Amino acid sequence: MTEWEKAEAGLLYMLSADERCVEGQKKSQALNYEYNMLHPSQREERQKMIRENFGHVGEKFNVEQPFMADYWERISIGENFYSNYGFKILAGNKVEIGDNVLFGPDCGLYAAGHPFDAATRANGLEYAWPIKIGNNVWIGGGTKIVGGVTIGDNTVIGAGSVVVKDIPANVLAAGNPCRVIREIRPEDDDKYKVGIV
Repeated sequence: MTEWEKAEAGLLYMLSADERCVEGQKKSQALNYEYNMLHPSQREERQKMIRENFGHVGEKFNVEQPFMADYWERISIGENFYSNYGFKILAGNKVEIGDNVLFGPDCGLYAAGHPFDAATRANGLEYAWPIKIGNNVWIGGGTKIVGGVTIGDNTVIGAGSVVVKDIPANVLAAGNPCRVIREIRPEDDDKYKVGIV
């Protein structure tokens, strides 16, 4: 089993011992640089880069600059995707994002990590667990999501949250660590219908 395969299996792996991992990281660093150097008006060029290098992309999407990721090919985004400024993805493992998902500014998805054991960490071993985000999810600004987490459909994650465990569908969740506050209710939208009171 290669180190790349170990990473995708959620096992300890050594990035520096696998040419595919090393070259993939270098390629992603170059893509990050090129993407962020494009003028904001060069929307077609930006979208072309995403389409050619992500694992899967919906028809309609917008990834604002600056954007940083490693292993672009492990990232999949659905239809009608939007990420605001400062979006970061560490895709040591697969990152799958559904349709109609919105990210506020300065959000991070970290499907990679380092062992707690100091000797293991010093030997260059790391791990990577997948992240899966369902459809119709809104992630508030400054939220961080770690590897191994799944977020269910129609959920809202409050700004500044740190998501370290699965969050079910149809809920409002927030905090550090992020926890379910309550189910989303139809009356939650009443305030938007009447404006500021």
